[in-house]
Amino acid sequence: MLKQTIEMESAATILKLLGDKTRLTMVKILEHNDCCVCEFVALFQMSQPAISQHLRKLKDVGLVKEARKGQWIIYSLNQNSEVYPFVKHLLEQIQNQNDKLYDLEKKGLRVSCT
Repeated sequence: MLKQTIEMESAATILKLLGDKTRLTMVKILEHNDCCVCEFVALFQMSQPAISQHLRKLKDVGLVKEARKGQWIIYSLNQNSEVYPFVKHLLEQIQNQNDKLYDLEKKGLRVSCT
């Protein structure tokens, strides 16, 4: 099987982005769940502009993609990204974050945009 490699500069950029706990948690959540900004605002207790900035950085490197659903923008992990195999290997080493989404659901905040 042919292993895909990425450039050192790209790997360093991805690792720097994922060195931020909020962005790393976002990516881990997006591994199996699509989310909108308001869900991340509630989850991280951060302002909408701060969450949007984190998502923009992840989107700029192609790791996250967005899709419009009515008035909402839904974010997901871009599994077609050239860096996805690299990131996927990292995500496999990190504890599941579904409990955070479950807590949002219990509070009635998980279904607010979909």
